[in-house]
Amino acid sequence: MERSVIVAGFGGQGVMFLGQVLSLAAMFEGKHVTWLPSYGPEMRGGTANCTVVISDDEVASPVVDKPMDIIVMNIPSLLKFEKIVKEGGYIFMNTSVIDKETQRKDVEVVKVEANKIAEEIGSSKIANMVMLGVYVAKTKVVKPESVFEAIRKKSKKEFIDMNIEAVKKGLEFLRS
Repeated sequence: MERSVIVAGFGGQGVMFLGQVLSLAAMFEGKHVTWLPSYGPEMRGGTANCTVVISDDEVASPVVDKPMDIIVMNIPSLLKFEKIVKEGGYIFMNTSVIDKETQRKDVEVVKVEANKIAEEIGSSKIANMVMLGVYVAKTKVVKPESVFEAIRKKSKKEFIDMNIEAVKKGLEFLRS
């Protein structure tokens, strides 16, 4: 098994944190992982992204030309990355922010009003964790318990419970 995902959005939407939590969760399960952040002018309100590769075998390169999936938190990220998703992959879209349709017909699109769900919990800043929950529920790339463990390790103490609640809401999203 090997699964690759690019997580992208505006700087400040928590895309790097999402990638780190996902990577750590996979490491807790003994999987091979790479996490490759993209820094630069994106940090000042542009599009920031990271690439995560999770595999049962060693990962040859952290660079991914055609990811299996993308998690996009804004329109510029959708426009930048939708073309490179592998046929049969997934596009996870935060439709609280993205009001465009993808042009792809050969991938599955998962639309999530992540900001709205996050605000119901208490803060739109945890929309990234809602998206992570949906991603984990759909792909089953890691177990939810591993994600919760990673959140306990990576989050500031005061945000642990809220982040876990957001992931749980994401896990439940596909059932509704």
